[in-house]
Amino acid sequence: MDKVSYIGNADVNAIDELYNTYRKDPNSVDEGWRKFFEGFEFGQTNYEEGGEVPENFQKEFKVINLIEAYRTRGHLFTQTNPVRERRQYAPDLSIENFDLSEGDLDTVFQAGSRIGLGPATLKDIVAHMKSAYCESIGLEFHYIRNPKRKQWFMDELELDNRPKFTGDDKKKIFRKLSEATLFEQFLQKKYVGQKRFSVEGSESLISGLELMIRRGADLNVKEFVVGMAHRGRLNTLVNIFDKDLTELFGEIEGKEFDDADTFDGDVKYHLGLTRNVKVKDKEMQLTLAPNPSHLEAVGPVVEGITRAKVDDYLESENEVVPIIIHGDAAIAAQGVVYEVIQMSELDGYQTGGTIHIVVNNQVGFTTNYKDGRSSTYCTDIAKTTLSPVFHVNGDDVEAVAQTFLIALEYRQKFNKDIFIDLLSYRKYGHNEGDEPKFTQPKLYNKISKHPNPREIYKSQLIEEGVIDEAYDKKIKEELTGKLDSKYEASKKEDKVSVTNFLDDSSTDFESATEEDFQKVIDTKFPKEKLVELGKKLATLPEGKQVFRKVLKLFKDRLKMIENDKLDWGMAEMLAYATLLVEGHPVRVSGQDVERGTFSHRHAVVKTEDEEEEIITLNLLEKDQAEMSIYNSLLSEYGVLGYEYGYSIAQPNGLTIWEAQFGDFMNGAQIMIDQFISAGEDKWNVQSGLVMLLPHGYEGQGAEHSSGRMERYLQSCGDLNMQVINPTTPANNFHALRRQLKRNFRKPLIVFSPKMLLRYSKAVSTIDDLATGSFQEVIDDPRNIHDTATNVVLCSGKAYYDFLAEAEKREITDMAFVRVEQLYPLPQKQIDDILAKYKKTENIIWGQEEPENMGAWTFMAMNLRHIDLKCVSRRASAAPAAGAKEIHLRRLKELHDNLFQYAAVAAK
Repeated sequence: MDKVSYIGNADVNAIDELYNTYRKDPNSVDEGWRKFFEGFEFGQTNYEEGGEVPENFQKEFKVINLIEAYRTRGHLFTQTNPVRERRQYAPDLSIENFDLSEGDLDTVFQAGSRIGLGPATLKDIVAHMKSAYCESIGLEFHYIRNPKRKQWFMDELELDNRPKFTGDDKKKIFRKLSEATLFEQFLQKKYVGQKRFSVEGSESLISGLELMIRRGADLNVKEFVVGMAHRGRLNTLVNIFDKDLTELFGEIEGKEFDDADTFDGDVKYHLGLTRNVKVKDKEMQLTLAPNPSHLEAVGPVVEGITRAKVDDYLESENEVVPIIIHGDAAIAAQGVVYEVIQMSELDGYQTGGTIHIVVNNQVGFTTNYKDGRSSTYCTDIAKTTLSPVFHVNGDDVEAVAQTFLIALEYRQKFNKDIFIDLLSYRKYGHNEGDEPKFTQPKLYNKISKHPNPREIYKSQLIEEGVIDEAYDKKIKEELTGKLDSKYEASKKEDKVSVTNFLDDSSTDFESATEEDFQKVIDTKFPKEKLVELGKKLATLPEGKQVFRKVLKLFKDRLKMIENDKLDWGMAEMLAYATLLVEGHPVRVSGQDVERGTFSHRHAVVKTEDEEEEIITLNLLEKDQAEMSIYNSLLSEYGVLGYEYGYSIAQPNGLTIWEAQFGDFMNGAQIMIDQFISAGEDKWNVQSGLVMLLPHGYEGQGAEHSSGRMERYLQSCGDLNMQVINPTTPANNFHALRRQLKRNFRKPLIVFSPKMLLRYSKAVSTIDDLATGSFQEVIDDPRNIHDTATNVVLCSGKAYYDFLAEAEKREITDMAFVRVEQLYPLPQKQIDDILAKYKKTENIIWGQEEPENMGAWTFMAMNLRHIDLKCVSRRASAAPAAGAKEIHLRRLKELHDNLFQYAAVAAK
C-alpha cells in the first residue's frame, strides 16, 4: 500500500487548520494533538536532512489514515441491511491495508486523541471506529465542505454523544412499535386482500417519528409538516396523527362520503390530516399533506406549505420542520426529487432544511433495487447539495431512534437538509394482493422467516430486564382491545366525511355554487388612490444608479397615469398594489418573472453598481402587506407544486406561478392533473393559485404558441377552477383582485398575452380599474346589433386579429363577441348577448388554434343549443407551424375561411 496515501485520503485541510491553530497558540488545541504536533516538529527538526522519520511517527500517520478511512468509507462496511448480505467493497478497512499489523494492536497511539479516546491502543481505536461507523448506523458526510458541520457529526458519533435511552424511554419506544405492529396485523386479519400499503418490515419508522416529534417540543418546534406516498400512510395517520380509528375503518370498508353527489373523495391511503397535539405540555401542530399515487409529487407541496407558514405567522424557520418520507425506488428515479433538493437553499424556496426519510424496502413495485438505479445508494442524490446521509438498520429500533433524533438536532442547528436511509423490507407485496415471490423468491423466502422489529426489540428488552413476558402480554391485550372496540363502532356509521386537511386556514371559506359564479364581485378601487399608487410604483428611489432603459420604462409608466392609458404591465402592477395596501400579501414565482419573460413587468429593478434590488411595490405604505417575487430555478414541476402548497396554506394572499411560455406547463402536468384541477374534489382542499400562461399564435413555432387551453377545459367540471383568456388590462386587473374578494378559493388559469402586452388597442383607463368589474363576456363595442348578420364568439388575442382584418377588408356586418371566461362558462350572458342580434344568420366560434385544440370542442359541447360553426386552423399534431411563412399563410387561410360568411364581399 502507498505509504503516503493518507495525503489523498485524510482531511488535509482540517489537519492543516488545526496545525496553524497550534502554531499560534499550542494551548488552544487538545493535549493529544499538542503532543502529536510537538513530535511532528521534533521529527522535522532533527531528521530533515537525509534522515528517516522515526517509525513511531510514520505509524501515527498510518493510524490517522485508518481513522479517516472509517469516516469516509465506513458506511460501505456497516451491518445496516436486515435481510440481505451487503455487497463487498475493496479495499476493506483491515489494518493490513494501512500498512499496520496485529503486532501494532497493543501499541498506544496519540492519534486516539483525534477521536476522543486520548492516547489509546490501536485495538481500542479500531473498536471505537467500528462502533461509530460500521454497526447499525452508517454515515456519509465526508464531502461536507464546512468544517464545523463535519466536526459536529464526528462529535455526535465518535465522542459517545449519541442519544441514550433510559428504561422508561425504551418502554415508550416499545409501546409505539407495538401500536404500529399490532395495527397492521389487525388490518391483515380483518380486511383480507384490501389494499393498505402496510409498513410491515419498517415499523421502526413509526417509533422513530414519534420520538422525533417529542424531541421537537424540547427544541421549540411548533409544527411538523409531513409528506409521504402511500407506503405506511395509514399507520402514520393513526399512530402519529391520532386519526380516529372508527373513521379509518369506515374508509377501508368503502362507505359512501358525505355529499357524495358533488364530492368524489379519494382512497384512504391518499388522504391528509392536521392535528393539534399536546407534547410535553406544549401545543404542537402536525400536518400530513394528501398525496396521489404519483409518489414524489407531494415533496414540493410540503415545502410550499412550510414556507407559507413561515412567511405568514411563524417567527422563524426553526418553528416548523418539513419531513418528506420517500420510497427507495422513487427517490432514485423521480426527477421532481432533484428539483426539490435544488430549491432547498434558494431565497424564494428555502424552508430551513428538510428531513428526508427513505423507507428503503429494497424493491420498487416488483422491481429489484439492482434494476432501479445506477447509483450505489438510493440517496446519492443528497450529495447534490452536500447533505449528510444516515444509513440505518430498520431492525435496530434504538439505532433508528438515535438517527431520527440526531437528524432533527442537525436540522435545527444548521438549517440544512439531512437524509435518513431506513433499510428495511416489505413483508407483503406492493399492495398486499401481490405475490412478491414471483420476482424475488430468494429474498421473500428469507423474509417469511424473519422476525419483525417488535419481536427483535422485545427479546432485547427482556434480556436487558427492562420488560418481561407479562408486560408484553398486557400491551398486546390493551392495544388489541382498543382496535376491536373501534372496529365494532365503525359498523354503526353509515357514511364517512373528508375534511380539508388544513382546516385551520380555511374556516372562513365555503364551497362554491353556480349562483356564486353568477354574482358580480366588487373589485373596484378608489380612483384617487389608484393614481397615488400608480405614481409610487412607477417612481424609483432617488440616488440609485439604474440602467437607462429601465429608467425610461418607469418614466413611461408615469406618463400612462398622466395620459390615462394603462398597458397590461401597469394594470397588473396596480392589481398587486391595491391588494398589498388592503393587507393581502402577493407572491409571484417562475422563470424570469421579476422582469417578465417579455420584459413587461419589471417588478424588481437592480442597480447597476451594486445590483441592489428595488421593489417599488414594497414602498407603497408603511403597514402594507409584502410583495414577494422570485425568479425560479429552471423547473416547472417542482416550482408549480411548491406554489400550490403555498397557496393552500396562505389563502388570504395571492399566489401566482407564471410559465415562461404557456406550453412549458407540460413539464408540470402531474401537479395540474392530480392537485390543481382535482384537489378540492378529492381532498376538500381549496386553492386560489393563479397560473399565468403566455398564449398566442404569433409565428414563434410549436413550442412558443399554445398554453394548451384544451387540456384545462377538458379537466373542468364540478366548478373546480376558472379558465380565462382576457383581452384588456382592466379585465386582468379585476380577475386578479376577484381571487381574494370571494368567500371561496378556486385555481385561476390565465391565458395571458404576449403581443397584447404592448398592443396599442389593448389599453384601459384608470376609470376602467376604479369603477368596473370582471367581465365574463364583452359584447362588440360598435353597437351593431341591428345590422350584423354574423356573430363571431372568440377569446383572447384572436379578437384583435379578427377585428383588424375585418377593418382591413371593410367588413361591417360581422360582430365579434369576446368570451373572456371560458370556465365556468357564462352561458346565460352569452345567450343574452346573442339575443340582441336580430338578423343573425350564422353564429361562429372563431379561434386561432387548430380545430383539435383550443376551446372549440369545449364550446361545441356546452353550447349544443346553438347551431355553432367553427373557424380555426386545420387539425394538427403540433400546436403551430415552425416557419414564419407557413404561419402567415395559415393565418390568411383562417381569415379567408372566417370572412367567407360576411354578406359584404371582402376586398
